[in-house]
Amino acid sequence: MIPDGYPNLSRAIAMQVAAFPEHESYLARRFAGENAAALTFADELAAVIERLSGDELATVYRDYRWLSDIVLEEEIFFRRHGRYRLTRFADAVEQVYANAPYMARYMNGLLASQLWWRNHSEVMRYFRDAFIAGHAPGASHLEVGPGHGLLLAIAATAPGHGLCEGWDISDASLAHSREGLRRLGIADEAVALRKIDIFDAPDAQFQSIAFSEVLEHLEDPLAALRALHRLLAPGGRLFVNAPVNSPAPDHLYLFRAPEEVEDMMRSAGFIIEGSLFAPCTGATLDRARRLTLTISAAVIGTR
Repeated sequence: MIPDGYPNLSRAIAMQVAAFPEHESYLARRFAGENAAALTFADELAAVIERLSGDELATVYRDYRWLSDIVLEEEIFFRRHGRYRLTRFADAVEQVYANAPYMARYMNGLLASQLWWRNHSEVMRYFRDAFIAGHAPGASHLEVGPGHGLLLAIAATAPGHGLCEGWDISDASLAHSREGLRRLGIADEAVALRKIDIFDAPDAQFQSIAFSEVLEHLEDPLAALRALHRLLAPGGRLFVNAPVNSPAPDHLYLFRAPEEVEDMMRSAGFIIEGSLFAPCTGATLDRARRLTLTISAAVIGTR
């Protein structure tokens, strides 16, 4: 399935197929025709996921199978009703976020999806190569909702990076991010993790802000973008990643076209510098639009 020279990716695929044999044909399509640069990135990402997971790597791949079943249920609802199942944040808290065992499996599955879902991998490469690589030396960086810490780790290890911070409203989420960064060899003092709500943030401004896969979890995403505009220094750059037509158990706000993400950022006061519209595995962008399939909209804005 994978050419020689990508041992981490080959090992990851073997483990995933062992946990989810029915997924083997999908994984073959996922990597069919990928060029050397894409395979190299996937091999590096597989190694990072292995380091993040430690002794729980097999569990991560089992939980990805569980997540695939959960997402399929949400997809069926989306196809039948033309909307996401939930619309209120309070319901997402009750049904998802307050359920610790559910959240643990959900986060594990999402970690594996960064490798197995082509749109997720392409967004991560775009973040590294178009966003972080375009920063001036010493630029300060903030990520709101850093999750496993994958994007924050890219920022914190970039040559010439400045101050790096990660903000979240959940102590449990911050602890998860801190442990992830430690497993990746990033010292506590290299990244400041803080319990801060962007709607009640201290007076501070950053040259760089990342806000990835958060907008769709909010009832009022425009208000969040306006709060980020206040936190971004003049001339600074914002990276937003939001999925379009992407049902999930905790997704609330439905973007129906990737241009809606750009339009919302403009409404919040940002100037669009560049965008990547990455369709789900196996689909062209035109087909994804026509069939309302998932598209990841990664947009870079400036103030």
